[in-house]
Amino acid sequence: VTGMSPLSPYLNLDPRYLVQDTDEFILPTGANKTRGRFELAFFTIGGCCMTGAAFGALNGLRLGLKETQNMAWSKPRNVQILNMVTRQGALWANTLGSLALLYSAFGVIIEKTRGAEDDLNTIAAGTLTGMLYKSTGSV
Repeated sequence: VTGMSPLSPYLNLDPRYLVQDTDEFILPTGANKTRGRFELAFFTIGGCCMTGAAFGALNGLRLGLKETQNMAWSKPRNVQILNMVTRQGALWANTLGSLALLYSAFGVIIEKTRGAEDDLNTIAAGTLTGMLYKSTGSV
């Protein structure tokens, strides 16, 4: 066969058009290639809520089994364990979600105020969150 064509026999298309050297995503004009703090805030808050719920559920199961160890396996024992699992799950999800919300809000506010995105924003947001969270309890 003389003069092999680079044309694909399956697609009737020159495969050179399929090779792209540019980015795979189309970004709106003026958009950043990395996600900003505001976009990451939703992931952070949701992730912390789910992590808290999972940790709380396991902790509740442990506490429920420990508290009811002298009871025989029965419906009241199952209900008591289930109550402990849901109570602890909700408590931990609420706590970690609240902390993530505070941290994300501080991070976004500090970033917008300073007009820069760097590690200082993260340190300041974490410090302010810790101070505010601890100030509601005791010093």
